[in-house]
Amino acid sequence: MKDSSNIFYEKSTNKLLLKFAVPCIISLLVNELYNMVDTLYVGRSIGAMAVGGLTVAFPIQRLIIALGLMIAVGVNTAVARYLGENNEEEMKKTIANSITLTISIILGLTLLIFIFRERIILNLGASRGIFPYAKDYISIVIFGGIFQCLTVVYCHIMTALGDTKINLKAVSLGAICNIVLDYILVINFNLGVRGAAIATVISQIASFIYAYYFFNKVRKRFNLKFQFSFEKAVVTSIVSVGFSTFIIEISDALVAFILNNLLLSYGGEESVIIFGLVTRISMFLFITLIGISSSMQPIAAFNFGRDDYDKVKEVVMSTLKVAIISSVVCWLGMFIFAKDIISLFVGENNILFDAARIFRIVILVFPCVSVYYVTIYFYQAMGEAKASFMLSIYRQIVIFIPLLFVLIQMFGAIGAWIAYPISDIIASITGIIYLKRGLDVEDMFGYEPKEA
Repeated sequence: MKDSSNIFYEKSTNKLLLKFAVPCIISLLVNELYNMVDTLYVGRSIGAMAVGGLTVAFPIQRLIIALGLMIAVGVNTAVARYLGENNEEEMKKTIANSITLTISIILGLTLLIFIFRERIILNLGASRGIFPYAKDYISIVIFGGIFQCLTVVYCHIMTALGDTKINLKAVSLGAICNIVLDYILVINFNLGVRGAAIATVISQIASFIYAYYFFNKVRKRFNLKFQFSFEKAVVTSIVSVGFSTFIIEISDALVAFILNNLLLSYGGEESVIIFGLVTRISMFLFITLIGISSSMQPIAAFNFGRDDYDKVKEVVMSTLKVAIISSVVCWLGMFIFAKDIISLFVGENNILFDAARIFRIVILVFPCVSVYYVTIYFYQAMGEAKASFMLSIYRQIVIFIPLLFVLIQMFGAIGAWIAYPISDIIASITGIIYLKRGLDVEDMFGYEPKEA
């Protein structure tokens, strides 16, 4: 591996951001293909009800990966900061604790979900027709969670140490395996949603093996020992920094849980199916935005660790510009070709027409949320856990869910979709206020610019 600190010194801000962002976006995109490919194959080979089963399973999968990302983001930020401080001892301690934490949490959660899966599926809003598909899928796919989360943690550690392509390579390997195995198991062997779940688990194991192989080189380089390491202060630091990322991810699961139940009552099975389609396709928009915003984090954290606040400001403003431009371009493409994109997943014309209309409502003002996400990751990079946490719960939990209950009572199922653009506008205004305050580093960090 290259000298890990050189990457932060040698590149201009825009080039450095792109060097982190492009692999991150592609890896997020490829990672999303797990669910996307599963949905495409089962939707086309079985029908819309199978898509409903995967929609019900979504909150469980999101919960597992949310916990993995929480730990990954926390250790990523800490490693980047300790790298800037040249504090190798604390860096090694943080890495060891992050791995112990990942294994403990994910294995325990997997066991609980499997034991209570039928009750959980019913509570997630599965109708009688959707239930068997959801049960078959969840009963298998949850066992890939530990491999998926360890892969994410390993790759985030190596990214903070300067290897910006490792996550892309690991996830790409898994996605390619998933595409091939889905075709074999779902189409050729006619295993349905169980085949899709088996394909996903095998693919996650393949990604894990690849990531572990390269992480083992890092372990030898820094003389890291595999041992149970659980220090309260270190674990608390990891969780507090990564918790806002967890909230962002888990808020999607919480919204899915609430919407599945409400839509089943107000719009029936078709609304649940449409929600699953809209959620999966809109994730492509958020992938670009989150990839750019999160890529700023290790760069800003590194410069913050070096007390270079002018560079921190430069990084944030460059990220904001790139995020806005990218969001507008992606949004236009999705808005114009909504019906064509959705037609890849379902063939039923009545569902296709309604889904395209609803999708356009949901993403109506999407580019506005660029500043909101950049602000969240900026506060994470600065170690401002409380502020990043409050921002993370704001859009989905504080604004969207209350609006959802009010508007769905007033307008029925259409009220659920209207709640999205209204929440985006409110979150964007809040993001602008917080970002302006956060960039006033003289007040936040007691920084006095050096005289020329």
